[in-house]
Amino acid sequence: MTLPYGIDGFASITDNTQELSEGVLLLKTAQNARYIEELDVTPPFITPPMLIRTWGLDTIKPVGVTGTNGKTTTTAAIYSLLTDLGEKTALQGTRGLIIGEERVEEKRMTTPSILQTLWNMKRAKEAGCGYFVMEVSSHAIHQNRIEGIDFALKVHTNVTRDHLDYHGSVEEYRRVKSAFFADEAMKLLNKDDIRHITYNPANAYSYGVDEPATFKVQAFSLVDGITASVVYAHKEEGVFRSYMVGLFNLYNLTAAVAAVKLLTQKPMQEICDLVENFGGVAGRMEVVSFDPFVVVDFAHTDDGIYQVLNAVKDRDIVVVFGAGGDRDRKKRPRMGAVAGRFAKKIYVTSDNPRSEDPQTIIDEILQGLRGKENVQAIIDRREAIARALDELEEGEILLILGKGDETYQEIGGVKHPFDDREVVRELLAQKEQA
Repeated sequence: MTLPYGIDGFASITDNTQELSEGVLLLKTAQNARYIEELDVTPPFITPPMLIRTWGLDTIKPVGVTGTNGKTTTTAAIYSLLTDLGEKTALQGTRGLIIGEERVEEKRMTTPSILQTLWNMKRAKEAGCGYFVMEVSSHAIHQNRIEGIDFALKVHTNVTRDHLDYHGSVEEYRRVKSAFFADEAMKLLNKDDIRHITYNPANAYSYGVDEPATFKVQAFSLVDGITASVVYAHKEEGVFRSYMVGLFNLYNLTAAVAAVKLLTQKPMQEICDLVENFGGVAGRMEVVSFDPFVVVDFAHTDDGIYQVLNAVKDRDIVVVFGAGGDRDRKKRPRMGAVAGRFAKKIYVTSDNPRSEDPQTIIDEILQGLRGKENVQAIIDRREAIARALDELEEGEILLILGKGDETYQEIGGVKHPFDDREVVRELLAQKEQA
């Protein structure tokens, strides 16, 4: 990208060697270093640490959250709690960029380029923000798209298996995630998942439900939402309540409470009292209809599907889901097997097939559903949702998984308008008019 922003006598700054010209300063990064070596003449450049000093970004506190699942909800909860405490805060991630209470940019990649992130931090600082909360993907860690950022706190949600199409193996994926926690920055780790990563013990704190932890959930209920008692350092207790559902959200909210405690040192109960104000994230266990009961969620891995379905296991579950194309194929039968373990009726359909044949993806999911009854394979996602709604019986809950708040479906390299939530609303409206 190129920013039309003057610095040190240069008219603009870029991280793209192909956009260099007179008056353009290059941000030299881990990603473009090899392209710079191919140039005949080394251009004027600045590094991320130098840019951070030039823009005075050491006055804003970055908070990075990484993990297979829970990044979006945990960052949003941290942002919500800090904001309600009167701390002006920015939020960057899959939902876009929010500075203070203004949405500046719509949805984007989880962790953008380091130039984009530093530019966003600069805008946040100029708007008076004291904190910059961001999602950190495994791709960003591996590609060093966070170089130079001195995190005030690093948070670990969980590490299962994902993005093996990129990382190649679970071991490499875990190694990359662990690299984020190798320095002496303050870190907050999920004690119940800690066996999946390695970390530098310096300035390490933990939270957990099962294992002893710095922030220990002493008691909880998942009936009609979440109620939990969390004890900090064996001495300070806070009780929070939320209308959100599921054990996984208990972990997300506990992580957020713990993070805000470490950052602000506010009383635990003062922080916990604000949890109820956080209503969750669009496309994450989002209730689209109560009658019939329809929920849309972003779960797109076998672990993600397990967490969602396990959260409502006491209901009669009906599920619509698929798997993304051009991604880890090994997870597809496992996704099917998890759905088969919990669901009464299953509709396997297309997610974002991208360049792959949708039927091939469905067939691979069905390998994990061999012998399971009440399974239908329907390539057209809208048709699958319509069929599930038509056949939904009283007392059943319909979960539509994989796309969350995405507003498109990518087929053959083309993004077509498609929003699971809007499709449900349209189909229900048609049923009412019939």
